[in-house]
Amino acid sequence: LSLGTPGVGKTTLGKELASRAGMTYINVGDIAKEGGLYEGFDEEYECPILDEDRVIDELEDKMSAGGVIVDYHGCDFFPERWFHVVFVLRTETVFLYERLQSRGYRGKKLQDNIQCEIFQTLYEEAILSYKKEIVHQLPSNTPEDLERNLDQIMQWIEQWMEENN
Repeated sequence: LSLGTPGVGKTTLGKELASRAGMTYINVGDIAKEGGLYEGFDEEYECPILDEDRVIDELEDKMSAGGVIVDYHGCDFFPERWFHVVFVLRTETVFLYERLQSRGYRGKKLQDNIQCEIFQTLYEEAILSYKKEIVHQLPSNTPEDLERNLDQIMQWIEQWMEENN
């Protein structure tokens, strides 16, 4: 599971990792959009509200097959049994601010996402949702960070495969 505030690099990391590891990449936002897996619209943040139960139903078969990288900003509604490891990407606010502004984030939506990163909200959610020892934070500021993270996760995957096959 790759998670973090919007703009930290989850999609870039997830797609490249899936390619290198020969795994399936799932972007929960895309799955929700394709299947209309929403239960309303949040006017304040100008975005749809995810129907978490329908997302779980949609992904259950894919997840039980294994070899899946899931990309989403939150994690507290996913079943614990789905994941062997959780990576929370962290980005310094100066980089994150620029990335979110370039995506058109403004006002409250921009400020709340920056605060979410500052207060480690998604890391806290992850360690409350999963065994602490499977949750890892990774810096995601530069292209060098991306390469280091990919190498580190590939090593973890290879080690896990050796120990479990």
